Amino acid sequence: MLNEQTPAPDFEGLNQNGETISLSQFRGKKVILYFYPRDNTPGCTAEACSLNDKNGYFLSKGYVIIGVSADSVESHKKFQEKYKLTFNLISDPERRIINLFGVWGEKKLYGKTSFGLLRTTFIINEEGVIEKVIKKVDTKIHADQIIKALKIEGA
Repeated sequence: MLNEQTPAPDFEGLNQNGETISLSQFRGKKVILYFYPRDNTPGCTAEACSLNDKNGYFLSKGYVIIGVSADSVESHKKFQEKYKLTFNLISDPERRIINLFGVWGEKKLYGKTSFGLLRTTFIINEEGVIEKVIKKVDTKIHADQIIKALKIEGA
């Protein structure tokens, strides 16, 4: 997994509308890049809705939210429409972006070990450097967790 104070690797992928999105197109803005396991699951829905509820606030502070999972473009489109999400969701079925950021690995759930996407959020500054990595995501209050971690004022 990538660490704080390291350059974020550039990537590109298709969003929920089939448009190509790259990290480099957001240079000069701060990016909240969050990786989540699956569309329409309870934890992932809570996380997306938490971020969506504060998206206007993040935008006012110069942050752009981008979600990434291995789900298809079609799945992302349905997820985005169902919950009226106002940010890009990138489809990464080949796990290229997921592997670039090192968020595929061993997980333990209810005593069972498996491999999968490690729910992680990277905060990337205007120069493309990772400022903060949040590995212990609280899905229900993730937006507030980010605000607290970054010590953003006025939330």
